[in-house]
Amino acid sequence: MGYEELFPTNDLKGWHANAAKRFASPFVDNYHDRIDVDPIILSNAAVQCGFTIRDFYEKPELGIHSVGYISELFDLLPVTHWFFSLPWIRDLGITLEYKDTLPPVSTGPIISEPEEVEKLESIPKDKLKGGSTDTLFHNLYGYVQKNLPHTLVPISYGFDLAGAGAELCGVENFIMWTFTEPDIAHKLQKVYVDTSINGADLLSDTYGMAMLIVGSVLANNDIFSDEQVEEFSAKLMHYYVDQCFRKGAGPQIFYHLCGNHETDYKVFKKNLIWSPFNVLHIGYMGQKEFPTQILKEEFQDVTTIMGSVDTKLMIQANPKKVYDRAKETLLAGRDAKKGYILGTSCETPPYTIPGQLLALTRAARDFGTYGTW
Repeated sequence: MGYEELFPTNDLKGWHANAAKRFASPFVDNYHDRIDVDPIILSNAAVQCGFTIRDFYEKPELGIHSVGYISELFDLLPVTHWFFSLPWIRDLGITLEYKDTLPPVSTGPIISEPEEVEKLESIPKDKLKGGSTDTLFHNLYGYVQKNLPHTLVPISYGFDLAGAGAELCGVENFIMWTFTEPDIAHKLQKVYVDTSINGADLLSDTYGMAMLIVGSVLANNDIFSDEQVEEFSAKLMHYYVDQCFRKGAGPQIFYHLCGNHETDYKVFKKNLIWSPFNVLHIGYMGQKEFPTQILKEEFQDVTTIMGSVDTKLMIQANPKKVYDRAKETLLAGRDAKKGYILGTSCETPPYTIPGQLLALTRAARDFGTYGTW
């Protein structure tokens, strides 16, 4: 039995047709019904369908079908996505281990001394083809193309360019080298980034596009200064997107700045590439959600913005608290010049309470109209 036999088909004439118009609204300047909601739902979708977190990552086709099914339940995005933070890393020699309650994690670095870095080389496109990550993505999107074609958006992602590069040597070594051996740290990153660019090129050969998800996770203000975030993340994100575009990927981009970007958010505006089809999401300012008002003031001229409800609220048994917080951020952001999306400050926790997700979409219906009331 295939995974597609476990799920009823989506409501194409009702939910999906309406959700597709809403999804396109910020990019075509033709607003439809209300603000969209994207709680970055991943393994939570599998859990809500009766499967496990491990099932979501170990069985990608099952995972992505769960996302497509649960998206209809809560009237979320009309597209499917499936990802974790370490794509392309296995092709460089890292071994990943599946966990019962986590995304796949590295079993350990492959280098420990700076001189070993010089021996590392990025993986060219022809060598990536048919490898572990390329096979995973092509099998995944082939499944969606066959069984959920109305939700297909092929996604290639470098995701956390600093953090994935750090996996090659261990995070502690990488952070130390950014201070003591910055050229070595840059070389590590470039090996990973160039490999990821070649991967995006592979996907665009097949699908004629590849939406890009790229973020700054390890490089944030809890660890680095603004200047270091710019050097080891923002400029690298520019290089990644520029090279992916040149190879046919894009033009859709989702920029996800995870963690605390209390002051470094300013370096991204001047460094990132802004296409007509990009969304910017910043998780936190200190310990609190990044303020939607600041997000709007700083970025509404260049991108669609995505505001946040703190993910911690999604596992508290208080839907009204989620609703009220969503109302606040919707009222602050709904009139952003290039459009607004309501999200959570990071991935929806796997055991998110269903009532909290309903609170988000209820708030979007009640307060997520465009313009100022």
